[in-house]
Amino acid sequence: MPSSIKNIFRKKFDPEHYKNSFLENNTVSLIHGGKEFFTLLKQMIDEASHSIHLQTYIFGDDKTGQSIANALIDAAKRGVVVYLLADGFASQKLSKEFINDLKKAGINFRFFEPLMKSRYFYFGRRLHHKVAVADGIKALVGSMNIADRYNDLPGNKAWFDMALYIEGEVCAVLQSVCWNMWERKRNSLLPQEQATVYPITEKDRVPARVSRNDWVKGKQEVYRTYSAFFRLATENITIVCSYFLPGKIFRRQLIRAAARGVAVRVVLAKTSDIKVVKDAERYLYRWLVRNKINVYEYKPTILHAKMAVVDRHYVTLGSYNLNQLSNYASIELNIDVKDEVFAKKVHQEIDAIIDKDCEAIDLSIYNTRLFSLKQFIQWSSYQFLRFLVMISTFYYRQRE
Repeated sequence: MPSSIKNIFRKKFDPEHYKNSFLENNTVSLIHGGKEFFTLLKQMIDEASHSIHLQTYIFGDDKTGQSIANALIDAAKRGVVVYLLADGFASQKLSKEFINDLKKAGINFRFFEPLMKSRYFYFGRRLHHKVAVADGIKALVGSMNIADRYNDLPGNKAWFDMALYIEGEVCAVLQSVCWNMWERKRNSLLPQEQATVYPITEKDRVPARVSRNDWVKGKQEVYRTYSAFFRLATENITIVCSYFLPGKIFRRQLIRAAARGVAVRVVLAKTSDIKVVKDAERYLYRWLVRNKINVYEYKPTILHAKMAVVDRHYVTLGSYNLNQLSNYASIELNIDVKDEVFAKKVHQEIDAIIDKDCEAIDLSIYNTRLFSLKQFIQWSSYQFLRFLVMISTFYYRQRE
């Protein structure tokens, strides 16, 4: 690990910062992927009156992508200022005609480009945000990209994803983050616009904050949030993750949490869209179960959600996976929520998903002979992915 990264991780741990650095005046709702998410996203776009920021890793030139693009075009035609930022590697299949239609309608569109890319590989940072902000007062943050496989369509069940719908002061922070990403600057001034303030009663207020990860810019907020939650947990930790390959620090923290009596659960995909990642995850199964960490595989469809609930009090949800790619190569964004009522609801929903749709993993399921071919494939996949992350990011320095 480069020394510059070690210095970030060694900064003094301040638990009070992670308890108290929340904005109070918000309402927050848990949104499911598929039809529920895209219906709400389209409604946000249709109701916007001043500005829309949409930043995503994948924007597909398919039925779902065209539907959202048409909504953005309609918004631009009625005078809404629209900014659409898509990752230059993951969204490179967008046709010139598709992009020209957006620009002709007045939409501000550009790609976030990695240092180098080909059809199948990229080297450098990637924009992994999945965020939409309307008028600086409404926002969606989650794990869904804009493409058919994340949507419920005839003959197509959406991947399992989650998002948070937020109204309130956190949305202004999200708008500022999106604007700075668009302008390629830090703390750039936002264009002036009229804002509507939603009156939120005290009993409905949910404390929330924005956490970001961008190693090149020296930001490790999501990493530190997970680290703090793992350290602070006293009762339970539930992780739902699509590409679960935690580094040594997270693994050590999870072991310590389980050893002090915290009930640790990890919900992963049974079938992944990237086979080498699933093989690498299964390399860790023996380690997880051996350390009294409960593992479950979600069966109905591909699991793509990225979230955690701690002590039925804290929730973090967004684009960040617990792996080294999210730590060192990707620009990630999560929303952290500190609210007992909301966190209990999320915890109960995950309980229901585990009971209904998941298979519990124990060592007997993956019990194979020592030095078996299956174990070798899993070990090789794990080492290959670690090496790939290292060579993808070694040339970066933490600077503007």
